Amino acid sequence: MRIAYVCADPGIPVFGSKGASIHVQEVLRVLLARGARVELFCMRTGGPPPADLAGVPVHEVAPARTGDTATRERMTMRAAAALENLMEAAGPYDLVYERYALWGGFALERASAAGVPGVLEVNAPLIEEQAEHRGLVHRRGAEAILSRALTVASAVVCVSGPVAEWVLAHGAPPQRVHVIPNGVDVRRFRPADREPGGPFTVGFTGSLKRWHGVDVLVGAFARMRGDDARLLIVGDGPEAASLRDLAHRLGVAERVEFTGALPPDRVPAQLRRMHVAAAPYRAEGGHYFSPLKLYEYLAAGLPVVAGDVGQIGQVVVPGSNGLLVPGGDAPALAAALESLRDDPAARARMRAAARRTALGHTWEAVVERTLAVAGPIAV
Repeated sequence: MRIAYVCADPGIPVFGSKGASIHVQEVLRVLLARGARVELFCMRTGGPPPADLAGVPVHEVAPARTGDTATRERMTMRAAAALENLMEAAGPYDLVYERYALWGGFALERASAAGVPGVLEVNAPLIEEQAEHRGLVHRRGAEAILSRALTVASAVVCVSGPVAEWVLAHGAPPQRVHVIPNGVDVRRFRPADREPGGPFTVGFTGSLKRWHGVDVLVGAFARMRGDDARLLIVGDGPEAASLRDLAHRLGVAERVEFTGALPPDRVPAQLRRMHVAAAPYRAEGGHYFSPLKLYEYLAAGLPVVAGDVGQIGQVVVPGSNGLLVPGGDAPALAAALESLRDDPAARARMRAAARRTALGHTWEAVVERTLAVAGPIAV
């Protein structure tokens, strides 16, 4: 089976370390493991591929990165059309798998015209995101592109219920919309044989952006009784400097470690340094996401303490594989962390339950479900 994987989003370096990049790479790995011949069409590789993806043919069209917002939007749309032309020249394919991008969708139109199944994977309400955070001049054009893609796709795969509601509101045929949350590589993320020695360590992995609530975590950590715990923050982002300043102001800087950005293959080792892991999301926001970190924590056998927002309560079961607290509530987060610090037996039970949860959310299962809904040719 020949598959064209299309990512026309210039903000995703497909071979990078962002969450979206990891998502692309994991889907490619599973498709290859199934014996498919996969070709990648993208706007940004972000560097050389991981060794196990080095054999994937890559077709790249770089969009313009200069000019005003309106010009960049037009140029990105043209680049997306150019990707479709490359796909047309390299085809035919048995399946087109496209990650939704603001100015993409052309590949799905070509697949539909050829009678080939096409999957549209939707990870976020990008139109609203772009308009709110970066500016969107050609909104009607973006909406028209989305509408066409939703109409011609054989299946629209959404990472969460809120994302599914969003595509339905934009005209997706209900019978073609499927909710399939993200997954994890349970071979790469595995529990340690035993908890780490040394001080009780709370960990966080991910980009340091405000909506992740890492400042709430630092505040909660400072509230914890005693001075024997440690906080390990793995990642980088726009909030890094202010988080370091916050740790200094709260008097806990010497007990907080910032690793900075790490390549994906070094993250599992950092998880093995933790006793529990935190996902301290704030209460505000759309909460439409399906966090990769959540499944990685669980696969590593870590009890998870998370803000009870969005879909998280569907994965973290209080008292079983972790604890839930109100989003953005530092005192509640501190109390939950203290309760786990003081109860090694509970942590041991949660470690086993966390791993069992992750085994039900593998990338293999995600891709299997996606191919099953794509159409008979893809199965």
